[in-house]
Order: sequence, then structure tokens, then C-alpha cells
Amino acid sequence: MVKADMTGRIEGMNIMNRNDELFEKYLGVAMSNYDMDPNAYSRYSVKRGLRNEDGSGVLVGLTKIGEVHGYIMDEGEKKPDVGNLRYRGISVTDIVNGCTLENRFGFEETIYLILFGKLPTREELIEFTEYLNSCRPLPKNFTEDMILKAPSANIMNKLARSVLAEYSYDPNPDDTSLENMLRQSIELIARFPVFIAHAYAAKAHYFDGKSLVLHTPSEELSTAENFLYMMRPDHAYTETEAKVLDLTLILHAEHGGGNNSAFTTHVVSSSGTDTYSAISAAIGSLKGPRHGGANAKVMGMIDDIKAHISSLTNEAEITDYLAKIITRQAYDKTGLVYGLGHAIYTVSDPRAVILEKAAETLAKEKGREEELELYRIIKRTAPKLFAEIKGHDKILSPNVDFFSGFVYSMLGIPRDVYTPMFAMARVAGWCAHRIEEMTISSRIIRPAYKSLSSRSQYVKLEER
Repeated sequence: MVKADMTGRIEGMNIMNRNDELFEKYLGVAMSNYDMDPNAYSRYSVKRGLRNEDGSGVLVGLTKIGEVHGYIMDEGEKKPDVGNLRYRGISVTDIVNGCTLENRFGFEETIYLILFGKLPTREELIEFTEYLNSCRPLPKNFTEDMILKAPSANIMNKLARSVLAEYSYDPNPDDTSLENMLRQSIELIARFPVFIAHAYAAKAHYFDGKSLVLHTPSEELSTAENFLYMMRPDHAYTETEAKVLDLTLILHAEHGGGNNSAFTTHVVSSSGTDTYSAISAAIGSLKGPRHGGANAKVMGMIDDIKAHISSLTNEAEITDYLAKIITRQAYDKTGLVYGLGHAIYTVSDPRAVILEKAAETLAKEKGREEELELYRIIKRTAPKLFAEIKGHDKILSPNVDFFSGFVYSMLGIPRDVYTPMFAMARVAGWCAHRIEEMTISSRIIRPAYKSLSSRSQYVKLEER
């Protein structure tokens, strides 16, 4: 006789087996109905990915927030050009240089510029930084109830949940007036570092078996300093580390309205929904490996290259292995060298140019100069290999993801947190784009899709 608990287990297994068989059946039906003739896209002039045939983006909106320049159009022909990124018309390179020359943190100034459209005076910057810091503490019991009681192995998912949970703590969550959206935006920007630090602490404890260490933010520190202060058990960090992290936040804060997560913010906001729903949707977009998760792809590739070479500076050996990657014989066999090339930038990505210099500074402090040379060898040789092997003359310069993972690793940031840190910076741009969409546009974004389904008649259930 089978005991009662064993009987229940056997019955459960039978149900599971039956469900597996049903799922296989459902999968077969689905596979036969989720296909598309690839030639149909060109036949109907569909702009796949909202891209034109030459790779340029389809113009779907106007913005005053960010401008991404990577090429010029000369008599209808797309021609490469040195990349530039501007926030509210000001070059991000000039913003970085200005803060560096004055030896101060610049992310708070960048947030102010993106949200309000002007550079703050010294007094305005001090006032805004103090206001931002006063908004950092999470609502009472938020960490316990919303983060620790439902920890996630993925920090981006927990970040999205935390943002959605903020709705329940907001006394006026659905008001879409400029005043209310601005309040919500500043609070979210201030709290993202705390959400991420606490979500990682929960993940490290509940999934990795580490001690639970939670730190609250300090009102005396910048965003970059606060993040390192909360992430590290001993609170310790160097000035160089904090300044480099601040630099990465400036570079990731905004990238025009056409990037996937900003466009998601526009699309979702155009329905008239609340701020928390719109920003959580942007987080979902950024989580994707084709967007914010790209630096993790770079790091995975670098790990693989390291495992197959004897020296980080042996250019011949590295070149040989890169050729195997490009010919789909090595790594993930996609033929891609991650971190090279960009949808907009051609000759150069200004963020990558700045990050490489920062990486050099940090590598000297951390004793990782040989590893930096590995990146530079890949940067130098991979484009030539693509030209030789693939026979094309496309310019392949490093994008921001090529160096950002290396920089984060030198800062001791866990890989689980790379993409959340991207969100920690980009939320400033998302919030500005949401406000722009809600205050200027009055139409829901609704592009067209052509149906290719063949017409058929409904058949009664008993006749099928």
C-alpha cells in the first residue's frame, strides 16, 4: 500500500507528465503558425526595426532632450562621421571635460540639465543636490516588504518591481500634471541607487549564500559615492573610483528618443498611463541583451578569449582567436565581436572614447594595464579581420559597451549589477522623455502592421 504522501506525489507526477505531453502538442501547433516569409518585409516596404534600408532610423518624433550624431547624409547617401552626443544641445564631451577640470562630480549637474533644459548655477546645483539627497531614503518598510520578502535572482526584474511598488506609496500616483511628474521623476532618480543596492544585497544573501548587508544612503555624498558606499560592506572607496563611476553615469544618462528604452517610455506614456508604469516598461526594455545587457555580452566574450590565449598582450595569438570567433568557430558561434559597431555611430562613439581614457586611469591604479591592452588589441585588429574575412568596408569602432564592463569590473561591481547601473543613469533621460511626451504630444503612438493571414471562415466546434 502506498502511503498518503507518496500517493499525492505520484499523482502530482502524473499530472506533470500529462501537462508535458499537452505542452508539446501546443508547441507544435504554435510553431506552425508563427512564421513569416522574410521577403514579405521588402515586398511591402516594411521598415523592420523602424530602420531605413541604409540603416538610418525612421523619423517618428521630435525631441529637445538628446541628440545622437554618427553620420551625415550627402545627396541622399549616408556617410560616416565622428560621433557626438549632446544633452540639451551641449556636447557630453564638454560636460565631462568641464567637471573634470574643476575636479568635481557631474552627474547631478547632468540630471538638472536633462530635466530642466539648462545648466544650473552653483547655487542651483547645491540646492538641487540637497533636494535629490533628501529624496533618497525609501518609504518606511519598503526594503523589508518589497525587496527582502520577494528577492529576485535578476536585479533588473527587482528594480522594475520596486518602481511599480512606488505607486502604492505615492499619495497622488496618477496625476500627470508637470508638477507631479517632475516630483515623481526626481524621487525615482534619487532612489534608483538604493533600489539597486538593496536588491543586490537581497540577491547575494538569498541566492548566493552571502551575509545580508544593507546600507542606507548618506545625504552628504554624490550619487556615485552613495552607490559605492551602499554596495561595499566597509563603505570604502577611493576618489578615483567615485569619479570614474560618476563619469559612467554622465555618459549613460541620455541617448536621444530613438533608443529602445526611451522610445518605450514615449510609447507607454502616450497612452496616458502613470509614471511608474512607464519607467518600469523602460527597465524591461533595457534588460534585453540587445540593449542594456550588451556589456555583459562583451565580458563573456573577453572571458572566453582569456581562456584560449596564453598572454593578454600577444597580438598574433589574440588575432588568430578573433578570426575563429568571426568565422563562427569559437565562443558563441554567432560571428560577432561584441562591443564593436553601433546603430548610429560610425567613425567613433564619443562615450567609448571618453571611457577608454577613464579605463586607462583606473587600470593604472588597479594594476590591470595588461588587460586594457587586450581590449585595445581587439579594437585595433577586429575591424581589419572583418574586412579580410567578410570582404566589407564597414567601419567598426568600439561602442560604449566595449569598455564599460571592464570599467565596472575594476570598480568591483558584480556583473549582476552592470545593467541596473545603466538604468541608474538612464532613468534621468527616461523621465525627461516621459515629461516631454506627456506635455507636448496629444496622440497615442500607434504604428501600422499589415496582416498576412489568409482569410478563412469560422467553423462550428462540432465540425472541426
